[in-house]
Amino acid sequence: MKKPVLLICLAGLFLAVIPLMAQSGGHMVFYPPVQVTPGPQNSQAPTGILPQQFRAAYGFNQIPNQGQGMTIALVDAFDAPNITSDLAYYANYFHLAPCNFQKVKVGNPPPDSGWALEISLDVEQACALAPKANIILVEAASNYDTDLFPAVQVAYSSPYNATAVSMSWGGGEDPSEATYDSYFRNIVNGLGQAVSFFASSGDGGHGTIYPSTSPYVISVGGTRLTLASATPLPSALQLNYGNETAWSGSGGGVSPYEPQMSWQNPACATWSTTYRCAPDISSVAYNIPVYDTYGYGGWVSVMGTSISSPDWAAFVTLVNSGRSLQSPPKAPLSQLAYDLYQIYYSGNYLTDFHDITTGTNGSCGSQCTAVTGYDLVTGIGTFKANNLYWALLSAAN
Repeated sequence: MKKPVLLICLAGLFLAVIPLMAQSGGHMVFYPPVQVTPGPQNSQAPTGILPQQFRAAYGFNQIPNQGQGMTIALVDAFDAPNITSDLAYYANYFHLAPCNFQKVKVGNPPPDSGWALEISLDVEQACALAPKANIILVEAASNYDTDLFPAVQVAYSSPYNATAVSMSWGGGEDPSEATYDSYFRNIVNGLGQAVSFFASSGDGGHGTIYPSTSPYVISVGGTRLTLASATPLPSALQLNYGNETAWSGSGGGVSPYEPQMSWQNPACATWSTTYRCAPDISSVAYNIPVYDTYGYGGWVSVMGTSISSPDWAAFVTLVNSGRSLQSPPKAPLSQLAYDLYQIYYSGNYLTDFHDITTGTNGSCGSQCTAVTGYDLVTGIGTFKANNLYWALLSAAN
């Protein structure tokens, strides 16, 4: 059995350590960018931005579709022994319908408390945002490339057939990483449907990690969200978005190895016209409650782009479900990154996205600063889900 690798979860150390540890015996090693939010924790009750507040902030509460008929996959390493009961408790606490959940082990993954927190976060966010989807957790036997990437293949292959795959993990970039891009390039699931891949951009501030820098993966950064109202709203359909700023831990930058796709130019032309820029998009990555009884005693508030990757995967699961219910039915999105950037370049950008224009993730000047339009901290920005849903529903491919 491969020896589990120490989880590095200190924001200031994450990207400083990862490049030195990205290779182990010829293997790439990956880590989940999730951390416990600073400040008091209450294991008996959730604190932070609750699911119904998240939904109202971004407009999920105005989307009629809940993901029925589609599968979202969360791929992680090692095993979370209590995830099924933890998810049931989480769903019941927030009055969600019991989510259709299945855990799939690839090999014999041993339990790991660090990854269990990541797994709880991923699965519970998917349940909160796409409660009627089929939610598949695929657990790899270790956090080595030789186990995680085959687990990604399992997620979209028959009989699971995910159309959205979230990977809340990453490691320092390496010249050999392009050989793994084939796991994401022009992939269809066992039903012949296109698959969209999402990966966290990192939680150590400025810098890039793989697989979020793969040109075939959508890189997801993070923000800090303030609600317009902290008190319950008079209507379940009312929006509650206050403002956002870039989260200081949001990873981002220019890949030294991966080529830039045509859809990202001219958005990133300020920094590079030849190499891949990350992230592409963002959502809140701070102060989200998770219920985890394996590594923790119940409720814990977390931060990290580990939050934003499954959130976007869940959103696209709603879109794909909505497309399948149209008359005539439309196939799942097959060129999502292209579609998102085309909206960015269009006159509908600010209708469908929140442009994050303040905040930094380092002290490197323009590369570390959120600005008007695309930037290397938050990408295009965060979703106005109630509007972006309909835009993507009508996308040609």
